[in-house]
Amino acid sequence: MSESVRDRFSLNQATTKYWPIEDLVAGCVDAGVGQVGLWREETRAYGVAKTAALVRGAGLAVTSLCRGGFFNTPDWYDENRRAIDEAATLGAPVLVLVSGGLPDGGRDLDGARAHVGDSIGALVPYALDAGVRLAIEPLHPMFCSDRCVVASLGQALDLAAPYPAEAVGVVVDTYHVWWDDQVWTQIDRAGREGRIACFQLADWLTPLPEGVLLGRGLPGEGCVDLRRFAEAVDATGFTGPIEVEVFHAGVWARPGREVLDATLAGYLTAVG
Repeated sequence: MSESVRDRFSLNQATTKYWPIEDLVAGCVDAGVGQVGLWREETRAYGVAKTAALVRGAGLAVTSLCRGGFFNTPDWYDENRRAIDEAATLGAPVLVLVSGGLPDGGRDLDGARAHVGDSIGALVPYALDAGVRLAIEPLHPMFCSDRCVVASLGQALDLAAPYPAEAVGVVVDTYHVWWDDQVWTQIDRAGREGRIACFQLADWLTPLPEGVLLGRGLPGEGCVDLRRFAEAVDATGFTGPIEVEVFHAGVWARPGREVLDATLAGYLTAVG
């Protein structure tokens, strides 16, 4: 296990959802963790500028802000501009985009995906000016109807393709793409096109708990070959942070520092 791999670890705030931000920052510093991924709901509740000052003062780097997107809502344009502004304030180089599902009563999946691409294009000039990279995250196909019409890494790359790579990239999230037999080809493609903006780890539990959205496991708890993903992403030349982002009620119920320690230990075992 090389020190560089440990240094790439980033704790995504979602993994310790109920850990107050001040305690999260202090815990990361104490554990020697230098990077965090943040969420808009929590940072707005604490105060975006206040969060930025807290994290910066502790010497932590922000690896991403989640989330923008939801282009099926009426206020998507203004809301995503606000998200870009928040990312810039926090020093987050990447804004993760979850596209949103079908419009109410809609069945035109191709049209919904095309709308996502057009919407991202409308945001590109603003994002470039702010120095924030938009990152399209594909979600598992089971979320297509209500949360994300982008269901594979290949679809995400196709949507990103018309725009400069420095403006629009993709998220490789193991929980959402591990099932796809084309994912290795698409990871290679993402590397060649310079599109990998964010790499996130979470495991797939079997059987899934009730409520699939909250069915992620800490690294090593499930059936995903996380090491193969890490090696495939590294092989593209990507040397950026590796976030662990887990949604699970049982994880959230545990003390934050305990979860941080378990997350880091699982990450080091899984990909180190």
